[in-house]
Amino acid sequence: MNQLTSLLFSILIFTTVQVFADDWGKTGHRVTAAVADRYLTEASREKIRELLQGQSLELVSNYADDIKSDSRFDHLDPWHYVNFPLGEKYKDEKAAKGGDIVQAIEKCIEVLKDPGSTRDDKEFYLKLLVHFIGDLHQPLHIGRADDRGGNNIQLRWFSRGSNLHRVWDTQMVEQFGMSYSELSDNLPVVDPRQIKEIMMGDYNDWMYDTRKLTESVYGSVRVGEKLGYRYMYDHFDSLRWQLLKGGIRLASLLNEIFDPA
Repeated sequence: MNQLTSLLFSILIFTTVQVFADDWGKTGHRVTAAVADRYLTEASREKIRELLQGQSLELVSNYADDIKSDSRFDHLDPWHYVNFPLGEKYKDEKAAKGGDIVQAIEKCIEVLKDPGSTRDDKEFYLKLLVHFIGDLHQPLHIGRADDRGGNNIQLRWFSRGSNLHRVWDTQMVEQFGMSYSELSDNLPVVDPRQIKEIMMGDYNDWMYDTRKLTESVYGSVRVGEKLGYRYMYDHFDSLRWQLLKGGIRLASLLNEIFDPA
């Protein structure tokens, strides 16, 4: 293999891994975490801060992605998503052998609620839970297996080669150009009634709520299409709502775990 071929091969491998690894990008996950912090009870906030040794939810929100660089955690890769055919129910499909995001969230809750869990385990699974609730609200993480959650749907984002998954993960957020703190301050304004509605149900219900958007997202593009300002105009508000819902629901779940009524 000559040097040029070797270089091109390396670039291809890196690009493939990067495309598949994205989920809301670092900014999106931090937005969800920042929103969640605003809806925590004081008791929950104090217990979480102690468990995270003073680290904020925003700081740990990308931990589940960061550990992908450590081969010891390779078995957790399938925990970031779930794939099943459009129009079908999750419960009717064969459970993923390596787990999926629904099973992952269930495991995190189980560990955090178990009084017999070690402190280290609780810290680890809390960091994962913060990330996975964010992933649960990215529509292509509740996608189809045959296109790897939109990773195989190739298109162009402005003048760059991309795919549907990456557009929703990172590129719309990057194009908007706000920091996570700026974006978290500029999400849709909701009243108490809307907040209560968003919090209703559990993570299974939230998964199906995201799934409704997933179906719309799949229908929003054609393979090879060039997307740009018009796509942002049509869809960025939906993305903002998902970040907001993820944060409110994360807080609701954390309050249930750390400050049950």
